[in-house]
Amino acid sequence: MIEAQNTRKEALFVPQNIQRCFQRYEKKYLLNPEQYQKIRAGLAPYMEADEHGRYTICNLYYDTPDFQLIRASLDKPVYKEKLRMRSYGVPADGDSVFVELKKKYKGVVYKRRTVLEAGEALDYLAGRCSPRAKDQICREIDWFLGRYHPVPQVFIAYDREALAGLEDRGLRGTFDIDLRWRDTALDLRSGDGGERITSRDQILMEIKIPGSAPVWLSRLLSENSVFPTSFSKYGVCYRENLMWPVKRHPGKAVRFCA
Repeated sequence: MIEAQNTRKEALFVPQNIQRCFQRYEKKYLLNPEQYQKIRAGLAPYMEADEHGRYTICNLYYDTPDFQLIRASLDKPVYKEKLRMRSYGVPADGDSVFVELKKKYKGVVYKRRTVLEAGEALDYLAGRCSPRAKDQICREIDWFLGRYHPVPQVFIAYDREALAGLEDRGLRGTFDIDLRWRDTALDLRSGDGGERITSRDQILMEIKIPGSAPVWLSRLLSENSVFPTSFSKYGVCYRENLMWPVKRHPGKAVRFCA
């Protein structure tokens, strides 16, 4: 089983050759440790670790004060959208982060992102400033901000192992463990600690591909009784911890994992 990374000591990185727009299919699977070992071995002839290997992803999800966006998403509409801030590792002042719009329409995922400094990104999404270099993606984010007036609601982090196809680099597989959340200290610079979302022995696998899955991959999943599941990290966090006010323990800070 993959081990959690102590990323609080790791340097933040921004992926090289930054891709700002994505259009692909994404399928999610919840694995136990035995399934993970079999799937990981089965992927080895076709995929390899990407240039970063294993790392921690930190996300800050924005929503309306009454959680309109995630509540609508959980109803499984044909179209849904969300806004988040993301970093690879824990950023410091001056480090770059991504501001991302992610949309899903009829099963196809569209993601558009821009790069800003961590403090500038927080100020921008709070309406306190405008990005110095404004592009089309920023204009789309402006429209989202004007429509929903979102605020930071939840921080979610996890440790990831990422693979890319040997022949088709557009084929990606990721394995996420130690999913954790908090609704205090809503700043990516505040560390990656939080309460657990999933158990220690659950691994969330995602397959990301521009088109249909190759035959060998479909066969590998079927032979190991691994089937797609509907799993939203933010959605599970909201449903299990934030849907009912009594669960929020107003005024009480969440417990951080060691």
